[in-house]
Amino acid sequence: MSIGQGDIVLVTGATGFTGVHLVRTLCETGAEVRAIVRESSNLDAIKDLPIKFFKGDVYDEAVCKEAAAGVHYVFHVAAAFREAKIQDNIYHRVHVESTQHLTKVCLENEGFKRFIHVSTMGVHGHIEHPPATEEYRFAPGDEYQRTKVDAENWVRDYAKETGLPLTVVRPCAIYGPGDRRLLKVFKMAKMPVLPVLGVGCKNLYHLVHVKDLVDFMIHAATQESTLGEVYLCGADEAIRLVDMVDRIAKKLGTKPRVLRLPVTPFFWAGDLCELICKPLGIEPPIYRRRVAFYTKDRSFDTSKMRSTGYTNQYSNASGIDDLTDWYVKEGWL
Repeated sequence: MSIGQGDIVLVTGATGFTGVHLVRTLCETGAEVRAIVRESSNLDAIKDLPIKFFKGDVYDEAVCKEAAAGVHYVFHVAAAFREAKIQDNIYHRVHVESTQHLTKVCLENEGFKRFIHVSTMGVHGHIEHPPATEEYRFAPGDEYQRTKVDAENWVRDYAKETGLPLTVVRPCAIYGPGDRRLLKVFKMAKMPVLPVLGVGCKNLYHLVHVKDLVDFMIHAATQESTLGEVYLCGADEAIRLVDMVDRIAKKLGTKPRVLRLPVTPFFWAGDLCELICKPLGIEPPIYRRRVAFYTKDRSFDTSKMRSTGYTNQYSNASGIDDLTDWYVKEGWL
């Protein structure tokens, strides 16, 4: 089974980093692609594609009902960005309410084939004894992750009760051409000194190239063996932050010196910045979650993903090289 002509596919979060790559790939299959986008969404990256847009909030029941009517596949990628100005209830509406509205419409569609629910590796929190599998306990650390857990728990229970054809994908840290989120890490490779918070921390980080994520989601949507399953989607293995920077530095011809610093003072600074900035709707220059990044291990056993017959196109090394080249080409490094 494959997605192609005659299939109607709905994508949420289509203007985000992953969504842009996903709708481009889906359009190449010949399927009819739909997308829910906000009135304020920037469509420049996908305006050349033959997509049918439904404008409104992804948690608006009427918008969901219109957009999902008659579809065969849903790729529910939409997520609320972590920003100081976002209220906690928005995370619930974007992650949980949208899932509830969309799935209920899908059950009414004749010939509906698969609902791909995109969660996050973040639901697992810090991995105490890496690597972790899909069965590892949930330990969300903020409202974004807590509502991701709520949405995933709800949709998995709903699928069991109703027979909704469901597959859950938990992406690891997504990167690739077009991404700016990891740019600060790449810029570290050009610094003479690399400050790393936390003495003795491994700081394992599990990456997934956006091309592998998109291709795996489409692969998972079309395999009988993936029905009702949950998959961590990532590279074959995790990588330490210092090793990631070392790989980038070799590509750039630099050699930063690692300087490890105690993390506690930075937690205090992050808490203070959040306390002052959040009520004012200002993005804090430093906050607890960013500091905690240096103290947590995110390392997973992704063999279940490959047991479906999918093979990663990118290793950590080739993916990092690919993005380094792209940043240099764009003049960002």
